[in-house]
Order: sequence, then structure tokens, then C-alpha cells
Amino acid sequence: MKLSIIVPVFNVEEYIRPCIESILRQGLDEDCYEIIIINDGTPDNSMEVIADIIEAHQNILVINQENQGLSIARNNGLQKASGDYILFVDSDDLLINNCVQYLLDQAISSKADLIVADFLKMSNEQILKLSSKSFIQKSGNIQKRTGKELFLQDLNPYYCQVWRTMYRRAFLNDNNLRFIPHIIFEDIPFTQQCYLKASLCLRIDWTFIIYRKCQTSITSSFNLKKAQDFCTAISETWKMSNNDNIDNTIKTKLKNNAFVHFSLLQYSLTSCDSIPRTEKMSVLYFLKST
Repeated sequence: MKLSIIVPVFNVEEYIRPCIESILRQGLDEDCYEIIIINDGTPDNSMEVIADIIEAHQNILVINQENQGLSIARNNGLQKASGDYILFVDSDDLLINNCVQYLLDQAISSKADLIVADFLKMSNEQILKLSSKSFIQKSGNIQKRTGKELFLQDLNPYYCQVWRTMYRRAFLNDNNLRFIPHIIFEDIPFTQQCYLKASLCLRIDWTFIIYRKCQTSITSSFNLKKAQDFCTAISETWKMSNNDNIDNTIKTKLKNNAFVHFSLLQYSLTSCDSIPRTEKMSVLYFLKST
């Protein structure tokens, strides 16, 4: 088994079928990869709309669990995965047709810990207009980097999402790299930890995934739980920066990343009308305590 693609599912009835269909349009031999769908106790019809796809493909594994959040869903998917490499795909996103094979070939031949590629950020309307004929692929140029080099040169703190990276499963297991349970923004500490622990990474000029833009405004989607979870992510970044075993350039970048995320937290709190002022103040005290 070369590749495990992990797809958590919760309240994505509108998007899950296109997501799974895009994974199946990669031209991969079904004997060499698996799709692990984690039903995170979804209350809608997400699982029903893909029931026929699951039944038709032997390489699709379904894990049913009570709703525990994205972090635990991904961790449970990792626990079951048997592929040499791991790809996380969010259930409202899409893979571009026939684009994963190239990344997987480079991963297998190099045995790199991380393979980082590119993505498109598109609205629902833009996705509907996209066709394979109009899509122009990038060069596929490959740069070899250490994880720390990639962290310094390539990691944008605004885009710490895990879905733009292919991970060597043994690397994750050997370093006990897992998502912090029960928080949103779990991608932030996980991504930074992976970069700082990786030996060989490939940065490939290749677009393979479409990130679907969220249609929900920040004032209606942000809440106290998300604010506290963001604080946890910021705190974890700050703790990493205090590690005596990393050099000053890494420490500086980590602290800069923490500042970027703190600024985003402040903006989100200021813009959110649904959180009372007293609770906004409590968020800052919570951050201080963590």
C-alpha cells in the first residue's frame, strides 16, 4: 500500500460526493492506495450520498465514531492507515484530476519525509467553471530541502494547513506526530512540528488540490470556543520557540508566526459581534494562562 488518503466527514452533505469522486479520478491503481473515510458522527446525509461509491470500491475503509472533532478523526485515520504515505483531504475540498500520481512517484523514489506542493483557493462558483482543459499545470520543478530550511523559506503562517503536504507515515509515527485533540486550528502546531523534525523534504512546483473558500463571514463563524482553540495553537507555537535545542533563526520565525496568529486572533475578536466584551477579555487571560 503506497498511499492512504484520510477524509474526515461531518456536515458536508453538499460537498462530500465531489470530494470522493475527485480522489477516484487520480488514475491510481486501487491496489496501491486506500481512502479512509472517518464518519465523525455526522448528523446529516453525508454518508448516505456516498454509500454507492463506498460499496463499489474495495479500497475504501469507513470508520464510524461519535462526534469528536477533526483532530481525533484525523488521528484515528492515521491509526488505521497502512500506506507508505499519508494525504489529508478535507471533505469540502477537491483534488485536481490526475495530479497525485506525480507527487506519489517523487515521494516513493526519494523516501522524503514531507512533499509540499501547491493549491488553488476557489469559491463554489469558480469551481463550477473550472475544467481540466482550462487548467494549466505548473512545471513540476523539485527542490530538496531539510525541514528547517523549508520552515524558514516556505512556510507561510497564514497557510499552515496540512492538506498541501504528503507525509511519510513512518516519519509521523517515529516522531509521535499527532493532532492536539479537541481543538480547531490543529493544523498550526502540527505543521510546524513536522517541518522542524523532518530531514528530507521535497518542495514541488505542482498544483494538486483545490481549497474551497469558506462562505461564512468571520463575524458569524467566530465564537468563544474557536478563540480559545486559537489561543492553544498560539501557545504551542510559543512553547516551540523556547526550545533550547533550536537555533535563533528558527526561534525568531516561530515567534513571528505566533505574533501573526495573535494579530489574527485580535482581529477576529474585534470583528466578532456575537462574543460579549467580558468574554473577549477572558480569551486574552486564557491565552496568558496557557
